[in-house]
Amino acid sequence: MQQTGVRRIGNLFFDVLYFAAGGALYALSVNVFTAPNGILSGGFTGVATILNRLFAFPIGTAVFLLNIPLFIISFKKFGFSFIIKTVTATFLMSALIDLLAPIVPVYRGDKLLSALFGGILSGAGLGLVFLRGATTGGTDILSKLLRLRFPVASMGRMVLILDLLIIAASFAVYRSLENVLYALVVIYVSAQSIDLVLSGFSHDKLLFIITKEGASAVETITRALDRGVSILPMRGGYSGEGRQMLFCAARANDVPRVTKAVRALDRDAFIVVTETAAILGEGFRRKAEDL
Repeated sequence: MQQTGVRRIGNLFFDVLYFAAGGALYALSVNVFTAPNGILSGGFTGVATILNRLFAFPIGTAVFLLNIPLFIISFKKFGFSFIIKTVTATFLMSALIDLLAPIVPVYRGDKLLSALFGGILSGAGLGLVFLRGATTGGTDILSKLLRLRFPVASMGRMVLILDLLIIAASFAVYRSLENVLYALVVIYVSAQSIDLVLSGFSHDKLLFIITKEGASAVETITRALDRGVSILPMRGGYSGEGRQMLFCAARANDVPRVTKAVRALDRDAFIVVTETAAILGEGFRRKAEDL
């Protein structure tokens, strides 16, 4: 029981730490690069930026207020744990946007640089929040709710559509097609930055090896890389001959050694190497809950 309590306190500490760090990066993106240059970043932050332009309403406060109805609706749909994490992350992000606004310097140079660095920082901030099983509300939650009604629709596609609608609305305020195009750059770069954070900047690979020398190949790979290898029996669809398929996760720089070793055993071995976003488990990344 005591160990469970310590674990919960540790998880809570890391949750808040990641949310605060992610919120700070996102706040820098908004206050330094995007909002001062009239560039939207999508989501409710984009709506809040428009409100700030029209009525000088604080961006962070607007983001949180816009999310309150979604928090209430989502509580019964997605459970207490998800919503409390999302409320905490959104509150910290919103507060940091408003607190840092009068303090941080504003960049008013090249707009393309503003869009690029704004996207990098916002994506990195959101990625840290996503790592701890939360979101920052907005179009993420709205898309989840819409997907309950339209389950066949892709959530990623719905998020993109909602963001595009918000960006399109910005044209009526800024009267600048250039700003709309820069906003698209922010969204694209932000998405790439999120993926990098979530994958841990890894380039881990999966190898599928079809060979007649399965046992020898397993021994060689295990000895050379100290990696586990799974063996799956299979039969060729054309030849009807029995084969073994080896399944192995490896670092990118280990792949040449594996393929060379397998080829030395079986020149006819069929090897497929594919990239994966993340590998969780012994020898690779741990689960976020284990941090």
